[in-house]
Amino acid sequence: MGVGTMLLAVCLSLSSMTSVRAATAEPDIQAEAAILIDADTGRVLWSKNGEERHYPASMTKMMTCLLGIQLLPPDAKITISQAAASTEDLPLHIARGDVLTSEELMRGMMMVSDNGAAVAIAEHIDGSAAVFAERMNEKAQELGMVNTHFANPNGLTDPNHYSTPHDMARLAQYAMKNPVFRDFVRQKERRVTWIAPAGKTLLAENTNELLGHYEGITGIKTGWTSAAGGCLAASAERQGVHLIAVLMKAPSEDARFPEMRAILDYGFANVTLAKGPTAKEASRHVWVKGGTQARTVVRPATDIEYPLLPGEEASHVKVTYEVPKVISAPVTSGQTVGSAILTYDGEEIGRVDMVAEAVPEGFSIGSWLVGLFEGPLSWF
Repeated sequence: MGVGTMLLAVCLSLSSMTSVRAATAEPDIQAEAAILIDADTGRVLWSKNGEERHYPASMTKMMTCLLGIQLLPPDAKITISQAAASTEDLPLHIARGDVLTSEELMRGMMMVSDNGAAVAIAEHIDGSAAVFAERMNEKAQELGMVNTHFANPNGLTDPNHYSTPHDMARLAQYAMKNPVFRDFVRQKERRVTWIAPAGKTLLAENTNELLGHYEGITGIKTGWTSAAGGCLAASAERQGVHLIAVLMKAPSEDARFPEMRAILDYGFANVTLAKGPTAKEASRHVWVKGGTQARTVVRPATDIEYPLLPGEEASHVKVTYEVPKVISAPVTSGQTVGSAILTYDGEEIGRVDMVAEAVPEGFSIGSWLVGLFEGPLSWF
């Protein structure tokens, strides 16, 4: 055998080895529906019936908690009503008349999945769980959760309370951008403290058994009812790869954890990150009307990186930008103003938020002119 032939044989052998390593088997799970996405871009990396509707059980509390964080100060005093205290399944052992801060109640709710706590939060915000459910559905529509309908704040079984793995992953992706939410769902154990009765506490242990037992795990929320089966939304990070996975209707409470391990393992074994434009390269100017200045800069919060699956090449990815020409003041720092859109061979694979620099509401000649000529400006 000549030297050239030998080199060719070695190269083919190495190529074969590489392809074997890259061709990691898809997760073999019994859960009826599941999905794996990239947490930064939302790209779907793997799916099993990911658009199929099921009961989300206590994964519902991701929405309840998110809205609570957004609408309540952490020291808001929440009194447990009779309706909350008589709700099915109260592992926090809350009782009528108990008083906790919103932060303590939400932390406890997310850790031990207390259904009455979710009712108490809903009542404090909107007066009733039913009205709060309407708010939940409005937020779901805002997030693009088109196959979701909430009937209550806790996930107890109701024929009009349903979602899909993809919608739950969309919710999780959005919620995990909130630093307070991230802190709530990553804790394995915490003592919850009451305002009244004075001195009442409870050591809460998170129902998410992956916390502390899976490398890189950062959350998020378990769920279980006899109708929903085992449910789990999980997030994990390794070497810059951020994954979110959701499974629904696993055959048992215990089965959801090894099945989630298999899904996350598959993601970390198959995903590689490619570098896209830096935040500076991706920056765009947007006109501002009614503000103290006429323009602001929008850019991704960080340099753009995107996931590639085995066999894919970065050269096939294109980044375009979808941002308005004119926005109205006030503009808050970090406010989402459009998206960077990632496509692979013309097919959209993900989006990255474009966020703005602050512009206070006020007056400037330039911003007044923007308002005056808003129509013509939008043509450029």
